[in-house]
Amino acid sequence: MPSNKEFDAIIVGGGHNGLAAAAYLARAGRDVLLLEKLEHPGGAAVSAQAFDGVDARLSRYSYLVSLLPQQVIDDLGLRIQLARRRYSSYTPDPRNGGRGLLVDNGDAGATAASFAAVGAPDGEFRAFTGFYAGCRKLTQALWPTMTAPLRTRSEAKALVAAAGGAEAWEAMIERPIGNVIATELQNDLVRGVVLTDALIGTFARADDADLQQNICFLYHQIGGGTGDWDVPVGGMGAVSGELERAARDAGATILGSAEVTAVSPGGVVGYRHGGRNHMATAAWILANVAPVVLDRIRSPAGGSVPPPRTGNPNHLREGAQVKVNLLLKRLPRLLDSSVSPEAAFGGTFHINETWSQLDAAYLSAAAGNVPAPLPCEIYCHSLTDPSILSPALQATGAQTLTAFGLHIPDRLITAENNEERRAELQAAVLRSLDSVLAEPIEDLLLTGPDGRPCIETKTTLDIERAVGMPRGNIFHGGLDWPFVEDGTPLDTPARRWGVATDDPQILLCGSGARRGGAVSAIGGHNAAMAVLESA
Repeated sequence: MPSNKEFDAIIVGGGHNGLAAAAYLARAGRDVLLLEKLEHPGGAAVSAQAFDGVDARLSRYSYLVSLLPQQVIDDLGLRIQLARRRYSSYTPDPRNGGRGLLVDNGDAGATAASFAAVGAPDGEFRAFTGFYAGCRKLTQALWPTMTAPLRTRSEAKALVAAAGGAEAWEAMIERPIGNVIATELQNDLVRGVVLTDALIGTFARADDADLQQNICFLYHQIGGGTGDWDVPVGGMGAVSGELERAARDAGATILGSAEVTAVSPGGVVGYRHGGRNHMATAAWILANVAPVVLDRIRSPAGGSVPPPRTGNPNHLREGAQVKVNLLLKRLPRLLDSSVSPEAAFGGTFHINETWSQLDAAYLSAAAGNVPAPLPCEIYCHSLTDPSILSPALQATGAQTLTAFGLHIPDRLITAENNEERRAELQAAVLRSLDSVLAEPIEDLLLTGPDGRPCIETKTTLDIERAVGMPRGNIFHGGLDWPFVEDGTPLDTPARRWGVATDDPQILLCGSGARRGGAVSAIGGHNAAMAVLESA
């Protein structure tokens, strides 16, 4: 293998976290090489023309931003715009499709009236707002710690208690999140609205003892300390594109179509690029791939994949979702005529996600079945940011929809059944949508020049094959608490920043790092800080 020059750092994987790490290190004067398997960097945080001949650039895999710190935006001079949505969510009542719960961030009175309209008992709206007010005490205290050296559990608990969040700590950290939801809220639909944030991408029940659902809930609430999820103007590719620009402007070398084939002791990286094998060395290797993938490329050729070298079996957890992208002629009419489609699709549109439906869906999937009805979350990027559509498409009233089906664990998908299962899951998503619409969703699908309807479905296996997320897990594996247990060694920069592996030269810098997950750049920031602190 021909040798290349030695670098200060080699980053394996060009997703948004790897680009962030490259930008930070290059800005600090480090000589950085970033290697990306795909033709273009960005990983899952990209925009793409999903339908041939149709001028619409969809955020194909990831689609909203909550966890990207303003600190990272400012540090790297990122020119990105995040648009706030007025409406938080709309949830049709599956018992009566003519009514639904609309949570309007701009009108508390209208939201309270909507609670009453779906039959929620007196005081439910106050309990709902009080629950989230309690959550904010905890998340506002913990959010600044995400880009700082790790706290221990006791330190994090004391920080939250000092902010008046001791009760929230007990509810969100110490016992299953389902306990507090069931205690404080009474309505099945309202409970489900809250519970969904504990389940997106995580195959779990409300009362699971391992609290994976609690960690998922925390990550959905902690962004900015408020839990707001914003629309990236220009699509998710605008975010990764700015990170790439920042890295290149700082002097980082970024190679696309460069597949890393081996990471060996001593900071040696083998990769294939331009039809040839290459080798490069560096003082630091930053892995912006899932820990399972890192283990694979660190194994001898043909050898079996060893147990997780990070010592974290949570990294083996499966993904649990199906994702469907649609391009419509216009927004569909609702069974609930009291709510405009623009309002209903202006936030997160929950379908068949009551508390009881979510649990029934889990049990069905655990028994090996596709849940019926399938719980879904729908999001319309183009309502908030029409720029992802060409002016001609905008003029026609076209809109994008992204549907995220819950409780579809990867165990249901195999290489042998993937094509058949993909069709089955797409049909299940469309049926779920149709159950709350006044017209069939398929009648509204735009068609491309080839006559094909503008709809694509991604199973967990499709996601693994496309962007390297093992078992389709959108978090690169199970999420971890953003703190460590008391007594955990924090004696090296890598450990203090939550990016260590068993090799002191190899750091995790992606979603598999502690405090990774979602489009945040936190993993990349923290790995870069560990390198710079070690200098």
